Order: sequence, then C-alpha cells, then structure tokens
Amino acid sequence: MHSQKVHPRSEKEKKQLNDRLKRVEGQVRGLQNMVNEDRYCIDILVQLTAVQAALKKVGFDILEEHTKGCVSSAVKSGDQTESIEELMQVIKQFSKT
Repeated sequence: MHSQKVHPRSEKEKKQLNDRLKRVEGQVRGLQNMVNEDRYCIDILVQLTAVQAALKKVGFDILEEHTKGCVSSAVKSGDQTESIEELMQVIKQFSKT
C-alpha cells in the first residue's frame, strides 16, 4: 500500500525536519568518535539512546503531519479505507522500534 496523494511540506516544516535530522547526524558522528576513542560502553549506550529518541521524535512529527494532512484529506474525500489501513500498518511498524 502506497498512497499517491502527497501533501507537500511547507518550507518551514522542511527546515524543522532537516534541522532535527542534521542534529541526529551530528550525534551519530559523535557516537562514531566515541567508539574510535574507546569510550566507556555506558557512555556510548547513553548517547545511542539519545539518538534513538531523536529519530523517534522526527518519526512522530512526520506521523502527526501525515495523519493531519494526508489521512484527514482522504477521510474528507470519502477515500479513507486505503489511507487508514496504510496508517495502521506504519503505526504498527513504527511502534516496534
């Protein structure tokens, strides 16, 4: 299932998401440095948890945007079945992480 109807993000939304992803990218580079520097395992694990939380936040933001935009539009147009099924699948998948 893949919906063809895409609601473009505003420039502000793109900037916010990209800023968050750039921070995550920096955190991952920091993790690489920690490994290369033979840092204490617990310190690495704490940073890894922070990266996972940051990615999950980005995911929730996109999920919220999708629900309020794409799914809401599909419901209003009476074409909600596929959109809701797709949403439920991605929520199940996302909640496994």
